[in-house]
Amino acid sequence: MNEQTLERMRQLKLYGMHRAFETMLETRQHQTLNAGDLINSLLQSEWEERHNKRMDRLLKSARFRYQASVEEISFPEGRNLDKALFLQLADCSYIDRRENILITGPTGVGKSFLASALGHQACNQGYRVVYFNTQKLFAKLKLSRAEGTYIREVSRVEKADLLLLDDFGLQPLDSTKRMELLEIIEDRHGKKSSLICSQLPVKQWYEIIDDSTIADAILDRLIHTAHRLELKGESWRKKNAL
Repeated sequence: MNEQTLERMRQLKLYGMHRAFETMLETRQHQTLNAGDLINSLLQSEWEERHNKRMDRLLKSARFRYQASVEEISFPEGRNLDKALFLQLADCSYIDRRENILITGPTGVGKSFLASALGHQACNQGYRVVYFNTQKLFAKLKLSRAEGTYIREVSRVEKADLLLLDDFGLQPLDSTKRMELLEIIEDRHGKKSSLICSQLPVKQWYEIIDDSTIADAILDRLIHTAHRLELKGESWRKKNAL
């Protein structure tokens, strides 16, 4: 009977239940549990199996720059990172409210690591996240136009619950990149959240976009529903090199 049950679990792809019940049989733990506790234990094992597999898929699809977690974030004096605000963002409720996050600060202060930690946290809670270096995103979109996959690539970006754009503003945007960015931000506005990291303060983003009308359209959709983290301090990379 037990072998039949295990085989049916395997055929139904209830792999979490299968593994848990197999362990129970080997340790004879099933003999000490009543029916209710046995069912609860098997259901919990199946839920954990599916949750972990989904989390792995989300993390693999996101392609983060760093493997980071919110537990690794520190709040040293002088960094200007509000601990209360960060912990509030770590619950990911801003994604449900379709709010944005703008992280700015000089090079090496941990912007990308901070963004990756928030992105990992979102994946852990079941949200779909995509991470891009901004210049690589535009290069990918350019290639997708040549390959005829532009609509599919933009759709993937637009549908993500959280879009992470890193190193925004390293180069001014030409007319094509401006319109691509506007398309993405416009289609996500009020529907999804975006997190943007930049070495430049937000007031200088107008110069990078390099078209006042389009800059107004993009930043109006980003700024008014955004939490701002304006980091300060010396480069951590320089400190670690000393």
